[in-house]
Amino acid sequence: MELAGKTALLTGATGGLGRATAKALAARGTTLILSGRKAEALEALAAELSGDGHRVVPSDLAEAGAAEKLAAEAGDVDVLIANAGLPGTGRLPDYSSERLTGTLRVNLEAPMLLARAVEPAMLEKGSGHMVFIASLSGKSATPLSSVYNATKFGLRGFALGLRTDLDPLGIGVSIVSPGTIREAGMYADSGADPIPGLGTGSPKQVADAVVKAIEQNKVEISVAPVQQRFLAHFALATPGLSTKIAGGDAGQKAAAAVAEGQIDKH
Repeated sequence: MELAGKTALLTGATGGLGRATAKALAARGTTLILSGRKAEALEALAAELSGDGHRVVPSDLAEAGAAEKLAAEAGDVDVLIANAGLPGTGRLPDYSSERLTGTLRVNLEAPMLLARAVEPAMLEKGSGHMVFIASLSGKSATPLSSVYNATKFGLRGFALGLRTDLDPLGIGVSIVSPGTIREAGMYADSGADPIPGLGTGSPKQVADAVVKAIEQNKVEISVAPVQQRFLAHFALATPGLSTKIAGGDAGQKAAAAVAEGQIDKH
């Protein structure tokens, strides 16, 4: 799909990945509808973007009915980028029902509801594209991340299934799966150090992957150093062995540091 002249709805726009993605799309001539919880930050981002016509629609997708309301306020769009996400770290008994519901709603339910809302207009036009920001955690389980793993495994499965329905009808569906990202994501949010030797990616690389996914109708792009991508595919092929390896001392320590640092960010 050619991005110039198109309108895109981007959720989670003021986070590190969202900001980079917004700038990359605007540079391609796309008009952005920016959504997130912080209205002032959205307005500031819109003012920074190249081009004009960008607008903001504040929304807390953890609230019941928020996804449907956002879709209605956004109106007709050519592209959906479902980027908003909440941390899902910690042991399951430590989750309140409210926190569990909110994480599932933002990370999995909201992307599905937004996709359902924008699909009819895309089908009527015979064109459109949806991008779901998943994670390598949607391929490989990690300690203290059972809820996050569940949402990202689920989102990846949903996107792949939706693509089988829509690709023959001219609607693109793509997955962008970041690994460990510096300057954004769970390690940046928590202040924990990434696991040594595995490398990191950047928000710009994720943004470039989103653009590439749309323009070239890619099924899935993983944004991570080769060693992380290898481990993720190894985990898909050998889940029993990979969970034992991930549950070792290094993995447990890294996961505990991330979970501790994200306690106040749920």
